[in-house]
Amino acid sequence: MTTADVPFASAAARSGEPFIETPTAYDAILLASFGGPEGQEDVIPFLRNVTRGRGIPDERLELVSTHYRSFGGVSPINAQNRVLLEALEAEIARRGLNLPVYWGNRNWHPMMDDAVTRAYADGHRTILALATSAYSSYSSDRQYREDFARVLGSADGTGLGEGDDPMTIDKVRLFFDHPGFVEPFYEGIRDAISGWLAAGRPAREIRILFSTHSVPMADAAKSGPRDGGFGEGGAYVAQHRAVAEHLIARLRDEFAAASDIDWSLVFQSRSGPPSQPWLEPDINDVIAELPGEGITAVAVVPLGFVSDHMEVLWDLDNEAKQSAADAGLAFVRTRTPGVHPAFVSGLVDLIEERLNGTPAAERPHVTALGPWYDVSRPGSDENDRLGFRPAAAGIAP
Repeated sequence: MTTADVPFASAAARSGEPFIETPTAYDAILLASFGGPEGQEDVIPFLRNVTRGRGIPDERLELVSTHYRSFGGVSPINAQNRVLLEALEAEIARRGLNLPVYWGNRNWHPMMDDAVTRAYADGHRTILALATSAYSSYSSDRQYREDFARVLGSADGTGLGEGDDPMTIDKVRLFFDHPGFVEPFYEGIRDAISGWLAAGRPAREIRILFSTHSVPMADAAKSGPRDGGFGEGGAYVAQHRAVAEHLIARLRDEFAAASDIDWSLVFQSRSGPPSQPWLEPDINDVIAELPGEGITAVAVVPLGFVSDHMEVLWDLDNEAKQSAADAGLAFVRTRTPGVHPAFVSGLVDLIEERLNGTPAAERPHVTALGPWYDVSRPGSDENDRLGFRPAAAGIAP
């Protein structure tokens, strides 16, 4: 395998092996995220960035800006990332790791290009990226890797990742089943269910809904490695189901009555045209049907989300909560990882895996699907609608 097979990779990752078990002297961390507006005047420019290349007029963007407008034009995600950045820096320092953390967003300031350019100007050449997304899909994995390749490459070969003094960017493995990511979800479920059981609510009347962002079915089918054999919904659905099954098994081990509690994987935040099939069922449709099944209480677990950003605050704390009220159901939405100590510690564990070249057999994971790959496999998270774009931290094409 040649170095061209893994674009813009560190020396250790150029082999294209799924797990990099060679220590790598990274000299900086890149915290990569989605970004969000921080004022009313930012909303439309932000949405233009999100939908770039799709030809959506501002009039239509204004129609979809309602959620941001209702919060003063401010998405909570940037503030949450600032807190996460501080927590990461503190944990990195506590462990004695000399690694500065740069933060760059895909769609709003601070922008990815600026963060990478600043890291290069500061003398850093071997970067390890940490994206605030846990699962396999185009938007949660490959699109970030495309961002890295775009920033590092250029048409004339003079990009930051080219020439005599190139920068490389690797990416930590997807952490959907890392214990540090999963633990905060379990604590939230345990607290909600134990409270209801202690209050005398029958377990058979409780339903747990694990909610995640819906994506086009065509994109879901392409999630994970090409020909991965994950079934309908690809790796995206398989990963969510595996984590949900782990959480339910753990709940039933702790509470015997929980064996009578059923659960479902549901989807939210659909944004595509009606003509395009997206993952279903929608959380609100499911909630509306629960009373007919004898359910009196619903616990919504935002399994697809790292923090309480707009899709959680609006689509769950507003719309799903209202659907539950309309159905006469008791409702609780459990916590996201945010800056839970286990999550922050787990993220730095992922960094140390790559610094130390930890063997795959020694890497913590709670499902049979993990640990996920360090170097994305061929065809991972392809998007046929947008066409091929080069991506870092994975085997090309």
